[in-house]
Amino acid sequence: MAQESGERLIRQSWLRCAQEYGLEPEHNPGIRQVSAGDLQQRRQRLGEYLDIARTGMDQLYGHIAGQGYTTMLADSDGITLECRSDERADPALRAAGLRAGTVWNESVVGTNGIGTCIAEQQTLTCHRTDHFYAGHLDLSCTAAPLHDPYGRVAAVLDISALSVPGARAGQQLAWHLTSLYARLIEDSYFSHHFSDHWLLRLGRNAAFVDNHADLILALDDDGLIVGANTGARQILQPPSGQDPVGHGIGAFFRDGNARVHALKKRQDSVRIRSWSDDNFHAAMSQPRRAATRGRAARTNARAGALQAIAGNDATMQRLIAQATRLASKPIDLLIQGETGSGKEVLARALHAASDRSNAAFVAINCAALPESLIESELFGYAPGTFTGARQQGMKGLLQQAQGGTLFLDEIGDMPVALQTRLLRVLAEREVLPLGSDTPIALDVRFITATHRDLTTLIAAGSFREDLYYRLAGGTLSLPALRQRSDVDWLIDRLLENEAEALGCRARLKPEVRERLLAHDWPGNIRELRNVLRFALALADDDGIDMADLPASLATTDTAVLTDERVTPPADEQTETPRERLLAHLREQDWNIAQVARDLSVARSTVYRRMARLQIVDPRYRH
Repeated sequence: MAQESGERLIRQSWLRCAQEYGLEPEHNPGIRQVSAGDLQQRRQRLGEYLDIARTGMDQLYGHIAGQGYTTMLADSDGITLECRSDERADPALRAAGLRAGTVWNESVVGTNGIGTCIAEQQTLTCHRTDHFYAGHLDLSCTAAPLHDPYGRVAAVLDISALSVPGARAGQQLAWHLTSLYARLIEDSYFSHHFSDHWLLRLGRNAAFVDNHADLILALDDDGLIVGANTGARQILQPPSGQDPVGHGIGAFFRDGNARVHALKKRQDSVRIRSWSDDNFHAAMSQPRRAATRGRAARTNARAGALQAIAGNDATMQRLIAQATRLASKPIDLLIQGETGSGKEVLARALHAASDRSNAAFVAINCAALPESLIESELFGYAPGTFTGARQQGMKGLLQQAQGGTLFLDEIGDMPVALQTRLLRVLAEREVLPLGSDTPIALDVRFITATHRDLTTLIAAGSFREDLYYRLAGGTLSLPALRQRSDVDWLIDRLLENEAEALGCRARLKPEVRERLLAHDWPGNIRELRNVLRFALALADDDGIDMADLPASLATTDTAVLTDERVTPPADEQTETPRERLLAHLREQDWNIAQVARDLSVARSTVYRRMARLQIVDPRYRH
């Protein structure tokens, strides 16, 4: 089966070389080499993954040393980073390009083990005449992809020999050895990367489940899957058909939550059965205790960023509880809410509360940038791409957010053509600057926001449905300001911030506060902030007076608000609701907070009813 699959992969590669890359077998480009500086940067980019991969490739080389093979490790661009070989054969190996710094990208040097492995993302053997260029016809190369914890190809493990007689079928042992060590390297790094989480190990053989599990899942304390190794990604099929990450353990296993809970309390393994009736032996390894305590302390400290965006409003507190749990999960988020309701504020708080808080937060408003500029702003461009542009090129916002968070506001206004490019970035987690041929690996968390109904845009054909499901790994809905019960708290917080910025005193006269609480705020928090900023700029040291408010608030129903004896509108001439509320207010001695508690509504709702029914607190009548 592997033999037939290998032949098919080689045929596909030759077609790509001829049809997509425009390569010709007789025009061998020769051996290409990157600079020492570039090689060092590529090694640093892999970081701890490279350290673990080196250990694996050393062990693999121990099995094949003395048989004419060399072991190589390349990055996801097909550049060889490390080599292990017999020093006596080193000159010949170097002459054949089996050395650090050599370019084996398929689009450059045609069909070969490393480059074709990256293109196909499968273990394969490229044996002698399988190679596209004649200069490589003596080589026999077997390569396996190394995936990162999120399923992306991070590197390639390869064993190659200068001259191996016989057919490709004779390389079955090389194929199995390379596949085995690639899996060992992947799982070792996966366990290291998620060492602060519960690791659920699953295997069909109880003897190997602890040390060589078929499936490994990283879980948070609530049983949510935050990471899955290659075996788990291949075997588990989530309901959405995309990725196990982000699902609960119960989505894949019968009584999954109960089984996992039991495993947390015992050391020996148990049996667990999937919904497709596959049986596994299961074992659980605990998070590192010190790391867990440290992570909890950091989480508590960062959670303050989210708590700072709301008072005691019940809806906002539920949203903050959700956001706190999602802040450090590897899930892209969509924030929905009216214009001015604080979507960017929530996005910044999510970033500050996440494990990415030490990296950049980059924001872009898709509706504010001209369509002609948004692509270059997002993706950047290579040197010489545009006449009159920066000669050295420009790093796009996607790259500027590397390791951090990219916030795309008003995503519903993004042009459809650009949506296609963004979808590719989300799917492959790499960015290709304009005018460049070399994609750049991307580690960015996406948070998007919109005030529009994306499902309506999808139905109208102006927003891609597949992009919507990529972006909406989780959805957070912000309430409008008029729906919140913590408007009083927001007024005080914004007043203090704006007064500090303007260098003045943050004082608000009682009748002004009443007027602000009675307003519906169609522009939400942004409108409230603008009103306070305007009023503070006009106010004297005695504080903000009614006359300092913008005309839209200062003159609306002013005469009505200051005279309880004015005849109510025609549709309220029975005065029954007014008299009922007035009696309640008098009974509670005009204690608005107590009346709100009695009616189970927010204080702002009581103020709005008073304004609508033309009821004025006698303390504020003139």
